[in-house]
Amino acid sequence: MFAHVLGENAELRPLEPWHSEEFAGHVELVRDDLLPWIPFARMVVDVESARAFLQSYADRQAADGGRIYGIWVDGVLAGGVLFRVFDAAIGVCEVGVWLGTGARGRGLVTKAVRHMVDWAMNVRGMARVEWRCDPENANSRAAAKRIGFTHEATLRGSWVIEGERRDEEIWVLLKDL
Repeated sequence: MFAHVLGENAELRPLEPWHSEEFAGHVELVRDDLLPWIPFARMVVDVESARAFLQSYADRQAADGGRIYGIWVDGVLAGGVLFRVFDAAIGVCEVGVWLGTGARGRGLVTKAVRHMVDWAMNVRGMARVEWRCDPENANSRAAAKRIGFTHEATLRGSWVIEGERRDEEIWVLLKDL
């Protein structure tokens, strides 16, 4: 089974439909942290919705259109990273992240995203990796900067969460331009 060590007692590995119960429990624990920023925090409310969400990523992976990975710390799901968009034909993908507060400050997101970007660019030939976040999400912005993404644009009022129109920043890593 694929696993990538991120640090002492921490690893990155595929998050699959058979993890539905664990994923549902994890989302319940971190829901308050995720609600302002992560749409799936509203969609994943029980084991059935967790399974449907993870199955959608299994289907995306089978179609080469996305992937999702969990970050486990001491054997417990603590967060994850994903390719929300993965378009090999045009060489563009988008990475997304989340991490519960108890696992923060260890560089896990930084290491996981660097590993994913390396794979996307050097194995799959992606030319552009995007990171999208709300400008108010200081943790996400800081992680994007730390990893080396460059702020490219802010899309004003580009998405809605809880009935509120929100801005979205686009951060980018380019392979060789």
